[in-house]
Amino acid sequence: MAHEEQSFNEFYTEVKEIEKRDSVLTSKQQIDRLLRPGATYFNLNPFEVLQLDCDTPLELIKKKYRSLSILVHPDKNPDNLERAQQAFEIISKAYKTLENETTRKKCLEVYEEAKDRTDMMIAEKKKKLKKEGKHEGVPEDDPSKYKHAIYVMVMKLFADIERRRQQLEVRDMEERKRKREAEIEEEEQRDLQKEWQKNFEESRQSRVNSWHTFQAGSSSSSSSSSVATAEKVKSKKPKKAKYTSFNPPKIKPETR
Repeated sequence: MAHEEQSFNEFYTEVKEIEKRDSVLTSKQQIDRLLRPGATYFNLNPFEVLQLDCDTPLELIKKKYRSLSILVHPDKNPDNLERAQQAFEIISKAYKTLENETTRKKCLEVYEEAKDRTDMMIAEKKKKLKKEGKHEGVPEDDPSKYKHAIYVMVMKLFADIERRRQQLEVRDMEERKRKREAEIEEEEQRDLQKEWQKNFEESRQSRVNSWHTFQAGSSSSSSSSSVATAEKVKSKKPKKAKYTSFNPPKIKPETR
């Protein structure tokens, strides 16, 4: 955090020194300002990109955008085409943010929050000094240093917003990936079910035919067996009954 604040301070000092030397800046200076190392965080603030105060009316915002866009336009910087294009896109994005009433209002809310936090920070400093029995003021009592403190806080808040946006973007991307993987798995399961059903339907007729063949074979065997039995019964000749001749008993002579 301390390193970030030091970077903010150094960048702020350098930019302000350049602005004092040349209120408009040359094309090269503007491109260098927008693309210098560490400028990514500063470029999150569209007012900073266009070098405007947060209370600048829209008409003046448009005027400043036109002048800066001409300075860094790739057609005006053929010897520095790639960097000029990057700078031009940064300026265009900043203007689109401020041109839109909703997004401009959100940027102004960042400034309001930065002022509130800075005032709270100053109040805490003074409270601590009073508790220690010291009655000297704080550096932020100087208007220029107070303005600088708000500037640093604004940059931090914009950086925090960007970090949260990136985190949400990653989380959203992971969620979409998870949902897509679930959809793919579900699709694969449906395809497998369809394939199983298709194979089942295709083999159904084969199973029915096999059963009919089996049934026909069983019936044929049964019929053949019945016919064979019938023929066997038919082929048997009935047995003739055996009759014995009747011989009357001999009459014996009567004896007296």
